[in-house]
Amino acid sequence: MASLPFSAAQSISVSGFNYRARHSNLFFVRAPRFFNRLKRRNLSVKNITSDQRQELKDPSVKGEASLETLEPDSASIAASIQYHAEFTPLFSPEHFDLPKAFVATAESVRDSLIINWNATYKYYEKMDVKQAYYLSMEYLQGRALLNAIGNLELSGAYADALRKLGHELEDVAGQEPDAALGNGGLGRLASCFLDSLATLNYPAWGYGLRYKYGLFKQLITKDGQEEVAENWLEMGNPWEIVRNDVSYSVKFYGEVISKPDGSKEWIGGENITAVAYDVPIPGYKTKTTINLRLWSTKVAPNEFDLRAYNAGDHAKACAALKNAEKICYILYPGDESIEGKILRLKQQYTLCSASLQDIIAHFERRSGKPVNWEKFPDKVAVQMNDTHPTLCIPELIRILIDLKGLSWKESWDITQRTVAYTNHTVLPEALEKWSLDLLQKLLPRHVEIIRMIDEELIHTIIAEYGTEDLDLLQHKLKQMRILDNIELPDSVLELLVKQEESSAVDSIKEVKVSDKETESADEEQDTDAKDVVTFDPDPNLPKMVRMANLCVVGGSAVNGVAEIHSEIVKNEVFNEFYKAIISVSITFWQLWPEKFQNKTNGVTPRRWIRFCNPDLSKIITKWTGTDDWVLNTEKLSTLAEFSDNEDLQSEWREAKKRNKINVADFLKEKTGYIVNPDAMFDVQVKRIHEYKRQLLNIMGIVYRYKKMKEMSSEERKARYVPRVCIFGGKAFATYVQAKRIVKFITDVGTTVNHDADIGDLLKVVFVPDYNVSAAEVLIPGSELSQHISTAGMEASGTSNMKFAMNGCILIGTLDGANVEIRQEVGEDNFFLFGAEAHEIAGLRKERAEGKFIPDPRFEEVKAFVRNGVFGHYNYEELMGSLEGNEGYGRADYFLVGKDFPSYVECQEKVDEAYKDQKRWTKMSILNTAGSYKFSSDRTIHEYARDIWRIQPVLLP
Repeated sequence: MASLPFSAAQSISVSGFNYRARHSNLFFVRAPRFFNRLKRRNLSVKNITSDQRQELKDPSVKGEASLETLEPDSASIAASIQYHAEFTPLFSPEHFDLPKAFVATAESVRDSLIINWNATYKYYEKMDVKQAYYLSMEYLQGRALLNAIGNLELSGAYADALRKLGHELEDVAGQEPDAALGNGGLGRLASCFLDSLATLNYPAWGYGLRYKYGLFKQLITKDGQEEVAENWLEMGNPWEIVRNDVSYSVKFYGEVISKPDGSKEWIGGENITAVAYDVPIPGYKTKTTINLRLWSTKVAPNEFDLRAYNAGDHAKACAALKNAEKICYILYPGDESIEGKILRLKQQYTLCSASLQDIIAHFERRSGKPVNWEKFPDKVAVQMNDTHPTLCIPELIRILIDLKGLSWKESWDITQRTVAYTNHTVLPEALEKWSLDLLQKLLPRHVEIIRMIDEELIHTIIAEYGTEDLDLLQHKLKQMRILDNIELPDSVLELLVKQEESSAVDSIKEVKVSDKETESADEEQDTDAKDVVTFDPDPNLPKMVRMANLCVVGGSAVNGVAEIHSEIVKNEVFNEFYKAIISVSITFWQLWPEKFQNKTNGVTPRRWIRFCNPDLSKIITKWTGTDDWVLNTEKLSTLAEFSDNEDLQSEWREAKKRNKINVADFLKEKTGYIVNPDAMFDVQVKRIHEYKRQLLNIMGIVYRYKKMKEMSSEERKARYVPRVCIFGGKAFATYVQAKRIVKFITDVGTTVNHDADIGDLLKVVFVPDYNVSAAEVLIPGSELSQHISTAGMEASGTSNMKFAMNGCILIGTLDGANVEIRQEVGEDNFFLFGAEAHEIAGLRKERAEGKFIPDPRFEEVKAFVRNGVFGHYNYEELMGSLEGNEGYGRADYFLVGKDFPSYVECQEKVDEAYKDQKRWTKMSILNTAGSYKFSSDRTIHEYARDIWRIQPVLLP
């Protein structure tokens, strides 16, 4: 049973005062000093959710007062921190050291968040608002302390309080581990969205899983990347509140039985319990504090086999417990084994089932009895962040039919009007497909429902396109069906047979599925059979469920995340669906003429400028004349008016220099390398993947290094701008080629950084275990940022937006959000190179035909690497992937060789531009000015308006 996010929010009535928390203030109910002062008065504590709100007058005070009007000062904040250090400790009482100071400070802040959090939730309940629910397998949140007190406008007060207690705020904040709930842009986008939802006062919650060990902690050794488990929960998480009263049963395996009344019941199998852990998400300068609910998994105590334990069979005794707990151990467990696939599916279903049960509990409680299920889509919007939560569709239908007693037609209609899907990739491996047999075994009822949806879809396709042109029908079904390489439903076969009989077309007989072999056939029949269209599955191919197709069919909207990506989604990835929608005349597709939409990603300007780059923030506020840009990023565009102003340019360069010094200190701490802050800081930080082309970057660096070595000291100093080339990002643990790239980068760094002839002219540094906290240091101090993916393969990207916001100039291809960033910042302020998306297919075809001729400079670099300059590691597999015309892992699929000469020449233009610091600074200013469009606030407004149909709700 769902309930309020937290039940302990209270107000204090003290013979004349009713003390409650102002929206951005902190009321320290537990502070010892405050309690000591109140002991002398008539003290009573009442729940803030009480409907009684009478103001009691204090006869000793003239007039009326309320803590709603009192600002917390550093003394009361210090008292609250001291209270938590003493009375809610996770540490021994002897010392108030930094780890202890962090936890006590976070718990102090959480007190304030809980008050606003409960007020927000209570008001949503009272007003019965339509609410959005964002389901994502990952949230890359980063540290929460500075963000929370920044949003509460208490940064100064907390800094003063901690100083009184002997610590600096920055040192205390540095003790917080990054929450290990995400990996890359998908999770960071989700976290930015939560920040914007709260700031803009939209009623919304996030749902995810509480991973105990995260993805992994990345170590860089002489062997390259090594992975160890994250330890972010080792000392507890002060931001979360476990909700033992909010838990739901989640079932796997079992069987489906038909009851006498024709209804279905899913029985038996394995049952686990999903328990809620809530994390408050505060908005900026607002009361609104929304919720991120994370699920952890366990089993009931009676599942522990005490008899087996006492008999010495400890593994058997704990089997059920471990099977449940491991669901939330690791983000994206390796899925090359069948066990890994089962675990991933369990994760996805746990997220969907527990979240939907919770959402439905909210709806039923707010609705009262009887529940009008027709109003469910008017009160609930579910957004699936990529295909991981796809099982929401059959799960919602299952609950509505099997548990709530609705018909198929009602449940299907409600689901289609409730759920929406964001596509984040065009990569085939990321458009999830699951084995039908595996799904059947793990979720038998859901496979029945998916088959029903697939059958509904097939009949819709046939109704639209007919059966006269069987080649066309076969093509449509092959592209659009949810079930891939699976026999047609009986109802469809019967329809085709009837059509065959009425049209007397002999060849249609081949449609009907038959296991009987023809014993004999004459020569004419054999000739005709060659042209027969068959709908039989191929026994040599696996039977799969295409989750992305299920999302398109089952959702109210499908959106891409950048203009170019959304066009690819419509014209390539889901082209048959898109063509069906725009061409139909009578089918249900007409209900959603705007089903395919674009919602370009965005990032929160609070974390990514205001809090991580205070020096730049002060300059922006000074030159725009307001700090309103933090909420209305359109005001950033006014900086363009002053881009040539010498005073602004001087201040801009000074701020960048201070940030670069911070980066240099950070690199020394993390890697031991000492870099010159006067060099250009050239950064590529993102998940390691072949399509993101870190390999192109490091090959360009190798070319640069080789040319430097061929010159005299004077020549190289005259030609080259000093550079510090910074990499960061994790390669998935089983992604062998990506791990080779990490190894290659670190080997090049080891050689280059110890080359006395090169000195500070070139450094190559790989930052281990790149995360949000590292980004908050690196991005403000960066000057050139590389977003160089193969055109058409990056959906959007969000790091490009963060870099541009911080005045970093981009080098990149026309891919993802790069296209729109270049439009906004100006073509002259973006370093463009490489093939365009519409050329890629032709270039790959040209390569396969043996027509590609590599640039001599590219061949020169490969030979240089093979000569062993960078150590004894065998890079033949890595270099070989860039060669040949066909074959798995060959033929340079990501066009590194094709784009290499364009990339090298573009880098020469970068050097020339950097030598003119006045020009470079102007470009930097214009990048910040042009980044106004890429706030997640804008993106959320568009989702709310076009997909979720929700309105902002201002708390009283």
